[in-house]
Amino acid sequence: MSDLSAAHLLIVDDDERIRELLKRYLMKQGFMVTAARDAAQARRLLTGLAFDLIVLDVMMPGEDGVALTHWLRGEIGTPVILLTARGEARDRIAGFEAGADDYLSKPFEPRELVLRINAILRRAPKAAPASLAPQVLMLGRMRYEVDSGDLRDGTEPVRLTQTEAALMRVLAGRQGEVVSREALVEYLGRDRGHMAAELSQERAIDVQITRLRRKIEPDPRRPRFLQTVRGEGYLLTPG
Repeated sequence: MSDLSAAHLLIVDDDERIRELLKRYLMKQGFMVTAARDAAQARRLLTGLAFDLIVLDVMMPGEDGVALTHWLRGEIGTPVILLTARGEARDRIAGFEAGADDYLSKPFEPRELVLRINAILRRAPKAAPASLAPQVLMLGRMRYEVDSGDLRDGTEPVRLTQTEAALMRVLAGRQGEVVSREALVEYLGRDRGHMAAELSQERAIDVQITRLRRKIEPDPRRPRFLQTVRGEGYLLTPG
């Protein structure tokens, strides 16, 4: 896996079908992917997480992609690729004037999107948040440092196993979003190749989630932060 394919991408699109297709395809290319359904959810994610690149749909209800891009440029330097069904020159110009790095008209080949993402990542330095909040998740008394993976109960460090640490990294990267057992198996197998066989069964994920809850939940039997979404997967909700 290249350093580029290890990048963390944010996909923002109100069309659930397109959002899920893009997320699955880009994950298969080795990227870490977080998805948002609209600009409001994207803003919430951006206050707690750093991304290497944002793929942003223009036509969304409420705040559209061009307006969100303009706001982003006042906050962070993360590269932005705009997606839209519009192909007129005035729309492309509006996107570039707002600060977009590239523009791709729908429909498009997913492979072309990957090529454009990689081209931008090669020439763009890793962006750091400017005025956004630090990369910290609060889980009640627990404090989780996203970048370092450090977990503390107040001031006391909490030791995580390699598997638990990998789970936290994945779930924190997609906070507020349901992550399926299948996706967790794929993420952990890719992140920790030597653990792929151990975690090849989705049932093993349930066991690891139970162990992680014992370390981050006040009452593991009634989880508040690491929730089960029946039939779908797991959801990490800081608070």
